[in-house]
Amino acid sequence: MSSDKVKLGIVGFGNFGRLHAETAAQLAEVELVALVDSREGCFSKIGDDLTEIPQWTDLDVAIDASGADAWIVSTSTNSHVALTKALLEAGKSVLLEKPIAGDLMTAELLRPVVEAASGTLMLGHVVLFNSEFRRLQDEVARRGSVDYIDCVRHRPATTMAAFPGENPFHLTMVHDLYSVLALKQGEEPVEITAQSGQTASGESDLALAQLRWKDGSMARFAASFKTPAGMGGDGFDRMEVFGSGWAARISPNPRPIELWDDAACWPATLEIAAGTGMLAEQLRCFSRVVRGGEEIPLGARYEDGIRIQGWLEKMIDQVGGSFQD
Repeated sequence: MSSDKVKLGIVGFGNFGRLHAETAAQLAEVELVALVDSREGCFSKIGDDLTEIPQWTDLDVAIDASGADAWIVSTSTNSHVALTKALLEAGKSVLLEKPIAGDLMTAELLRPVVEAASGTLMLGHVVLFNSEFRRLQDEVARRGSVDYIDCVRHRPATTMAAFPGENPFHLTMVHDLYSVLALKQGEEPVEITAQSGQTASGESDLALAQLRWKDGSMARFAASFKTPAGMGGDGFDRMEVFGSGWAARISPNPRPIELWDDAACWPATLEIAAGTGMLAEQLRCFSRVVRGGEEIPLGARYEDGIRIQGWLEKMIDQVGGSFQD
């Protein structure tokens, strides 16, 4: 594996693209060489630590001019396939934020490009790199198969206003779906069931789902936009796993430190901070993948993302709505 830094570009400078950039700028494994966003004025409030990074509004120009050999695509979902296709066809490696596309049919359009590309495509399934989850994976591998998994992922009621048109299936439950896919070693469930709850105005604020595998093991999922303001801005996450004679629980959000004054502050919620935590570990893994030092982990491969989108479409069909923008 080459020890050279990966020259990295980022497409999309919204909230998560900015966090990617701030994280990449602090990693020894990469050199951030390009920021791309077509929106007028999106770089006007760029942080001091990123002002020296070249900026473009046209991806095609940036591909040729920046020298980046790997890219992060962190744009709106409806642009993912076109941008990733352009980068892969240019011979670049891509870390694509979830989901691949707004629906399974569109996501499948990337398949011939992925199969023919000289670069690699890794999906941005960041929870796979959470330290608690990785320890849980180690325990599952050491102790054997699991009988039951229970996942909860709840977010504030204000999420509906912050992300109009989104629903708990696609925005939050998806993280637990690909985590369970990894815990079950990629095994496909034989049964998928789902239910949905709605507000008085018809917005989806509750998602419930169950998976069952041929060995009888099961997983249950609950995701919502229901937590009140006093519970903190990132809600809470829990996962419990039960095997033969053992059980485990992780509570990655909020982290062990909690702080109160007139309300809950929760200074350590999701394990994401520039330069540390699961986002940094994901980018370090991506740099090793680009340099040929590591395979894309189970759960973050293109085929894994396609399968999760298939699961989600089966769930959405059962609750009687598309929920797509």
